[in-house]
Amino acid sequence: MIDYQNVCKWYGDFNVLKSCSTHVNKGEVVVVCGPSGSGKSTLIQCANGLTPFQKGTITVDGVSVGDRHTNLPKLRARVGMVFQHFELFPHLTVIANLRLAQEKVLGRDKASATEKGMALLERVGLAAHATKYPGQLSGGQQQRVAIARALAMNPVAMLFDEPTSALDPEMINEVLDVMTSLAADGMTMMVVTHEMGFARRVADRVVFMDAGEIVEDTTTEAFFREPESERARQFLSKILQH
Repeated sequence: MIDYQNVCKWYGDFNVLKSCSTHVNKGEVVVVCGPSGSGKSTLIQCANGLTPFQKGTITVDGVSVGDRHTNLPKLRARVGMVFQHFELFPHLTVIANLRLAQEKVLGRDKASATEKGMALLERVGLAAHATKYPGQLSGGQQQRVAIARALAMNPVAMLFDEPTSALDPEMINEVLDVMTSLAADGMTMMVVTHEMGFARRVADRVVFMDAGEIVEDTTTEAFFREPESERARQFLSKILQH
């Protein structure tokens, strides 16, 4: 579903991605982890063209992201993206947030977009809040709305960029529960996260990055049982010791 081949990205002279190659199969959940500044967020933001890259290729469901002829808005409509900060429109109600892209990008009429939006709010446990504004919701609730909004576009894959890092600890599980249920339903997912319990429970594979390189790309079981690299062992010893 998502394939990276020797992807390189520079910000000026800084090489943030160094010949990164990996893939996400249809229905697979891949967790991308590593220390801050290792290139994790850049890697997944390249997958739908939000961040341009200079070398290599990325294909999503057979579409080349870097090809200048590719319709990136159309591609982004098929690849859901959930950010660390919820990126909801504060002046629109929850249901209006869910309707907007459906109407503008997919051409759905208001009734159809509302029906789809309400079904997804029901799924994430927020149907009762449809007419509220984002500022009236908790952080965890806003993030669940953001997930529902992405799902409203019928994506072929979902990208999550540290979706729980801006949340209070007690709100984290309500978001991870929604993501776990998506994984159980067979959604193709690429997740940047420090939530190692979630990774261990839900991921099929773990991609470990450091200094712009993919250091390990292995099954979840192998990564947590015996990482191959000393860098990954150090990372796990620090992040799992509490």
